[in-house]
Amino acid sequence: MTSNPHLSRTPVSRRLATFAVAASLGVAACASDSDPGADVTDTSEATDETEAEAETEDTTPVRSAAYVFPDAPEVTDEVNEVAEEAIDRIVLSVSNGGLDPFAIDDLAASGDARHAWFFSDLLRFFQGDNSTRLVNSFEMMTGVSIADDPESQRSPWSSVTNHLIAWDTPAYDGYREDKGTIFKQLEPAWTPFFDDVDADIDWRHLSWGGVFIDDRPLGDTQACPGGCIPSLDDPATTDAASGDWYPDERTVFGVVVDGEALAIPLNIAEIHEMFNLTLGGRRLAIPYCTLCGSAQAYFTDQADGSPTEGAEVVPVVRTSGLLSRSNKVMYDLESQSVFDTFTGAAVSGPLQDAGVVLEETTVVRSTWSEWKREHPDTQIIAEDGGIGRSYLLDPLGGRDDNGPIFPIGDFDQRLGVQDFVVGVLLEDGTALAFPSEEASAAFNAGDSVELEGVELQQSGDGLVAVDSATGDPIPAHEAFWFAWSQFHPDTLLWER
Repeated sequence: MTSNPHLSRTPVSRRLATFAVAASLGVAACASDSDPGADVTDTSEATDETEAEAETEDTTPVRSAAYVFPDAPEVTDEVNEVAEEAIDRIVLSVSNGGLDPFAIDDLAASGDARHAWFFSDLLRFFQGDNSTRLVNSFEMMTGVSIADDPESQRSPWSSVTNHLIAWDTPAYDGYREDKGTIFKQLEPAWTPFFDDVDADIDWRHLSWGGVFIDDRPLGDTQACPGGCIPSLDDPATTDAASGDWYPDERTVFGVVVDGEALAIPLNIAEIHEMFNLTLGGRRLAIPYCTLCGSAQAYFTDQADGSPTEGAEVVPVVRTSGLLSRSNKVMYDLESQSVFDTFTGAAVSGPLQDAGVVLEETTVVRSTWSEWKREHPDTQIIAEDGGIGRSYLLDPLGGRDDNGPIFPIGDFDQRLGVQDFVVGVLLEDGTALAFPSEEASAAFNAGDSVELEGVELQQSGDGLVAVDSATGDPIPAHEAFWFAWSQFHPDTLLWER
């Protein structure tokens, strides 16, 4: 691996300065049960007691399908100089550790709903009286009250952002720069993302997940300064017999490459959410999005083990600490290129310029008992991950059981928001979704499951996709319906 001074770990002193900014923004740097909107923190040094705190979280449903978003406010594409001047003053005040109330009022009075996205960003960070002022300003600007939205009681920020996403409110010219000014104060390592003017990123949907960037070098097992979701690189594995520590009924994510099988226990995936490893002679990045319920596997090398075409070295994939409509935003440590987690396409940086789209392979969601029955020679990640730590069997304590805890806007109501589907993306871009429960019921009844030339088959008690004509495997993975459908809104849905 080549060294690059711009890719080095952020110094502790710099992170401490960042904490001062975070404090002025009124946020907690790490996830906790007092901040249910925060993503998983770095628990590489956590104790069982700190992980157990998740079990006390409020389990009130966080999304209501009964709520109907009001009509979107009208917008124009004209430059609003009053709004631009007000935002300049707001940005200056945040840089100085405060929030200019008069500038907030002036922005609200501009009446330009495109700039409500900036209120959304500020609400992610400012609480208390500032939050009330920002909500009132949003309502003045848009003419819409959020009081009837049950989500507003849990998180005004989430309610405001859900409205804007549901309305598909356009952003104003210069929004990326203004948003970046705020976000880069919190985490300077996000600078390459926001400074890429050609990035194919919808900046409106980008939010903070509650943790900082994982920018540790490959193989580093130390905790991130300030907290991150720490990737597990080249974890130690054992054979199935030595995996008897993991209960048979618990979930694993199974991957097979060139005849070699690996099982990743759910509880370890919930802590690390990203794995860089070698399987079957191929280099893989395996992200797991706890919020979307989805594990995916991408080849980061060529078939001969050389770097992915367009990359100078084999990418090392990390979690950025950012989210896009509740989906983790992952990036390559080597090139600072952001990837679309659901498609594997590079959407910023040198890898976007090179047109890199990572090749995907299938991840099977299965119980441990069925996976090892079907793959008796499988390896499983070691109980301590190879880094000498312990993992609770349920480290999140049901945190995500009652619906999305981050903004997603409206959602496709053909299925339940957290119904599992097997998602398939064909080479021509056609997206297919197979409801997992209904597909399993069809198999139990002796029926086939097929759509657009794709057939599902059972793998243990999991599901895989094959070409119905040739039987060749087709990459697939399971995800919550809200996640699959929002990134593939035109998806075709199999119905029994």
